[in-house]
Amino acid sequence: MPHDARPIDRHAVVQRHNVSITVPDPESVLTVGNGDFAYTADITGMQTFTTFHDQATAIMQGRAAINSATMSTWGWHEMPNPDGFVLDDAMSEHTTTRGVVRYPDRHDMEGAMRGHVSDENRPGAWLNANPQRLDLGRIGFSFHDANGSPVDVSPEVLTDTVQNLDLWSGTITSRFRYDDQMVEVTTVAAPDDSTVAFRVSSALLGDGRLRIALRFPYAHPGFFQTSDWRNPDRHTSTIAAEGSRATISRKLDGTAYVVAVESSSGSISQTAPHEFEVSTDADSLDVVVRFAPNDGGALPSFDAVAQAAATSWERFWLSGAAIDFHDTADARAHELERRIVLSQYLTAVNSAGVMPPAETGLTTNSWSGKAHLEMHFWHAAHFATWGRPELLERSLGWYLSILPAAQSTAAGQGYPGARWPKQVGPDGRESPDPIGSFLVWQQPHVLYLLELIWRASVPEKREALVLEFAGLVEQTATFMAAFAAERDGEFHLLAPIMPAQEFYDVTTTEDPTYELASWWWGLEIAQLWRERAGLAREAEWSTVQDGLARPHVEDEHYTAIATEPFLRRDDHPALLAALGVVPPTPIIDPTIMTATLLDVLGNWDWPSAWGWDFPVMAMTASRLGRPDIAIDALLRDEIKNRFTIVGHNAQMGSILPIYLPGNGSLLAAVSMIATTGFPDSWNVATEGFVPWP
Repeated sequence: MPHDARPIDRHAVVQRHNVSITVPDPESVLTVGNGDFAYTADITGMQTFTTFHDQATAIMQGRAAINSATMSTWGWHEMPNPDGFVLDDAMSEHTTTRGVVRYPDRHDMEGAMRGHVSDENRPGAWLNANPQRLDLGRIGFSFHDANGSPVDVSPEVLTDTVQNLDLWSGTITSRFRYDDQMVEVTTVAAPDDSTVAFRVSSALLGDGRLRIALRFPYAHPGFFQTSDWRNPDRHTSTIAAEGSRATISRKLDGTAYVVAVESSSGSISQTAPHEFEVSTDADSLDVVVRFAPNDGGALPSFDAVAQAAATSWERFWLSGAAIDFHDTADARAHELERRIVLSQYLTAVNSAGVMPPAETGLTTNSWSGKAHLEMHFWHAAHFATWGRPELLERSLGWYLSILPAAQSTAAGQGYPGARWPKQVGPDGRESPDPIGSFLVWQQPHVLYLLELIWRASVPEKREALVLEFAGLVEQTATFMAAFAAERDGEFHLLAPIMPAQEFYDVTTTEDPTYELASWWWGLEIAQLWRERAGLAREAEWSTVQDGLARPHVEDEHYTAIATEPFLRRDDHPALLAALGVVPPTPIIDPTIMTATLLDVLGNWDWPSAWGWDFPVMAMTASRLGRPDIAIDALLRDEIKNRFTIVGHNAQMGSILPIYLPGNGSLLAAVSMIATTGFPDSWNVATEGFVPWP
């Protein structure tokens, strides 16, 4: 059934999935933030147990963990580059239909992670690791004995630990007992800048046994690491303090930022080169900390931050769409609703900023904290279909800022228009990679995201969007049309190319199924935008659309690519996205896709699949009128389709302990099913969803 029209008690839906943690767990952290800034806390409500949550340490010890870090969309760092490496140093020549073209593919990620990089790959290794997202600093407790000497405390020493995240207000409350004294902490983040605030109550504060410490690491160029605590001489932390106020100036090579601190009483002092402490003789203490590229003036009070956060989160939950499974008898419904609510919170915190997010958002680093533009769709497309297009639009302006770089990439490969990169930092420079440099499925994504925003917007906003992004749409489609090569009267997507299922030979692969369908759809979006601007459809694009090759079919179902080995049954079953993520097009036959869906269901190596693959299958099933399969897919019990107590969709232990494409794609699939129909046995109430194209 599509939906029940009964009103939804949104507060009740959200509150029944508030997070509660009672045992210190290295995989369970809670985050407060606003899309451009996030502070991740351990069981103390602060960042006290750095080693306990350190991912690299956990890997060496054979356990899983997730970092507690403080990160932003503006905080980036670049390691010194004494050899002056540039992208041209990491390029290799490849034969294409347009002659020999150089691609930035000289990088050995496994070698870099092991610390064994060949001279040939050194430029690519540096360019791939830089810039890296910066861990702005840790704010946690420091424990002391009766004489004031520091005491090393582990999480196991704490007793009566209880921690809750109130989703409706974005507030973490933490309670624990240490040395027979209770400690209570409230943690909140401002909705509009990089400010985090704490209220701490304990007799341990007044007698000096508990203090608040600020610790600052150097940056780390590793694949997932956020911080280097072993090189204090490579950065500086300079304090200017006056009573309970202080400004700490941070400098790491070419990166500089300011940390403003204010406490309700006591004083702030430096205890080590990059360590500072807030101490007081009171039993209650408010501390407000703001991270910023430069001095931002007076700090707000704790109460002001808490009230602003509560108002912002209430506005979020009352906006856009909502869904309620409370009256559904299926035992799986409660778990699906839990995943939906927590995913909304996590993507709003991590994936709603001014540039496309990293796969691990602002919680920890992955791929040095860089954005993967093919994943931007999975992070954020749902904001539009859930009726919150403004959260997606925040990051679309960034594409305009890097448009010249995308045009330069296309020109260097002999094409007009703009070719969007795969893995990038804020400046949009491509990261060398033997896979990423040949991916193309990110190309139509900016067009699709714009289309979703347009469909979710009011008429006045639609007109403004067309005006603002007309040039970007034109340049994107111009490259796409030129990239499709004509052969024997048909247009093909030819080598070198890597499909979304990243295990094929880039030098021989042709016509990946998903990419063919998304190519037609991307060009169609561009045609629609021309018409909305009062222009005629572009004839050259229409020629490509009309002549685009059809995907390869074998045994009455689609294969992944049109060349041998045709289909591998591991990793992403991305071929399903050709009718699911992509709406119906002339490229895909629904009957053949139905057979393909059933074949994938019965024969795929599901332990090798990724978090976004299960929602892809659900979207395909939904388009094909099989809501039963859609629900089964969303809740399929596989290792990479599990969601932790805090809502994280972990993929590879401590390497990817949070995987936001899994959260975002779940929300995308649910928004589609909400408008196409749930199984008849599900009693579901929905409101506010924007239909998919």
